[in-house]
Amino acid sequence: MSASTSPFDDGKAPDAMRTIGEVAAALGIKQHILRYWEQQFPMLKPLKRSGGRRLYRPHDVALVSKIDRLVNHEGYTLKGARALLEAAETPAARALSADEAIVDMKARLLSIRNRLSGALKAA
Repeated sequence: MSASTSPFDDGKAPDAMRTIGEVAAALGIKQHILRYWEQQFPMLKPLKRSGGRRLYRPHDVALVSKIDRLVNHEGYTLKGARALLEAAETPAARALSADEAIVDMKARLLSIRNRLSGALKAA
């Protein structure tokens, strides 16, 4: 994440570490969701200080932002988002198996249907 697209307006340097509270507030994601994502996405590993205090580095914040985009805006399941991020992380990208792709696509379509249904009810 570059300084120009940084969600932070806290006066810290763009490469400064941020607490879980700062990341949660800046990205609009609850802290317990961030802690859950740490369990679900092995590549998300913020530094942990004494007492379990989490410090997110800039690449951790960028990863959280990607996860948020995939899960909350593009309709990926956690499993699908994890597979996509793992594939992008490794040089020999592993494709989803046919079964995984079907399950992921079904979840994405259901998510779209639910959003459309909600929009129609609100109209």
